[in-house]
Amino acid sequence: MKITIVGSGYVGLVTGTCFAEMGTEVCCVDVDEAKIASLKKGVPPIYEQGLEDMLQNNLAKGRISFTTSLAEGMKGSEVVFSAVGTPPDEDGSADLHYVLEVAREVGRNMDSYVLMVTKSTVPVGTAGKVRAAISEELRKRGVDIPFDVASNPEFLKEGSAVKDFMYPERIVVGVSSQRAKEIMARLYKPFTLNGHPVLFMDIPSAEMTKYAANSMLATRISFMNDIANLCELVGADVNSVRMGIGSDSRIGSKFLYPGIGYGGSCFPKDVKALVKTAEKKGYQMRVLQAVEAVNASQKSLMFRKFLKRFGGKVDGMTVAFWGLAFKPGTDDMREAPSLVMIEELLKAGCKVKAHDPISMTECRRRIGDSITYCDNMYETIQGADVLFLVTEWTEFRIPDWARVKASLRYPVLFDGRNLYDAEEVRKAGFEYHGVGITGTN
Repeated sequence: MKITIVGSGYVGLVTGTCFAEMGTEVCCVDVDEAKIASLKKGVPPIYEQGLEDMLQNNLAKGRISFTTSLAEGMKGSEVVFSAVGTPPDEDGSADLHYVLEVAREVGRNMDSYVLMVTKSTVPVGTAGKVRAAISEELRKRGVDIPFDVASNPEFLKEGSAVKDFMYPERIVVGVSSQRAKEIMARLYKPFTLNGHPVLFMDIPSAEMTKYAANSMLATRISFMNDIANLCELVGADVNSVRMGIGSDSRIGSKFLYPGIGYGGSCFPKDVKALVKTAEKKGYQMRVLQAVEAVNASQKSLMFRKFLKRFGGKVDGMTVAFWGLAFKPGTDDMREAPSLVMIEELLKAGCKVKAHDPISMTECRRRIGDSITYCDNMYETIQGADVLFLVTEWTEFRIPDWARVKASLRYPVLFDGRNLYDAEEVRKAGFEYHGVGITGTN
């Protein structure tokens, strides 16, 4: 079977490369000529563990190819995946411009049956718009070619996307015909040998499942951050609380880690889009509105603690950042808490020095040289006043505390991820400020 993937960004490239790894012939299409040229050389535009090696392996074996022409990429394909971006519009709703343009181009170029699969995260009802766009192009051409539309949302975690795709917990597919169901079952069969299912359902339910899943995870994060903030005020320790509630099998321990808020390409965008979908139907998603508000406030938490600790007199101080990406394992800076903190610190007259194992190039692309980028974690703290732990990369887990203390003007640590044991850090001579930790407000 040959498939075509339109959009060679995070989702499209991982999807295409993993399908190729299982022996499927894949052609990836993207309008970005520079990106396609790079991919033809085996160099991906994103960092994702294991992706580059898998890409190069499948290029060498001729199982994956890249082009800027959808007409060329569709030749001989039975399935076309749309994995283009759905950025938030000005009002927070998902912008379907790229999704619908792909549908129109498919309609202009198809000459035999095609299963059009939406991989992008899209609002409920998008499949109907995709179907209408293809039908309109076929009508303009004066041809009657059968096609189906399906929804196949992705559930990939940045930093472990290849593993998630190759060994999925579940695969959600929305279909409206038996033919589409059989094609998708055949395509995904190699990925279900571990016993995890393909969950077939109607298309609107599949579209909703993606938004509901991400919104639930975002809700758990904001809930735990709210609890953490209250823990500080009442003298409780959020780590104890987290273990206490996480041991309840009805709740579980995942996504109950307090911190400085969620970021990335999915949670912020999808929560906003679901809120906007509800508004269009005359309904308010009151829980998710609160989730957004808590998350926005949480990104400023460490800055507020910093201001409080120094009585607001921070002009001219230098702050060291360990980490910039919104989470470890990726170079993604979209909606990263670090960007909010950097902006606040710079406005307050502070200087920022930072080190991140992966994302410094991406950070420089976004904010230029407004901060100082350092080659390693210890260079970052040289000449700095205080230290912020922003992203919990493994290389930051066991620092030489004596060396850190000797380098900082003030032995004050603001741990935005509760990575460190508060008592251990205090015994090393530091003043510790975490999230929801007793005595750190």
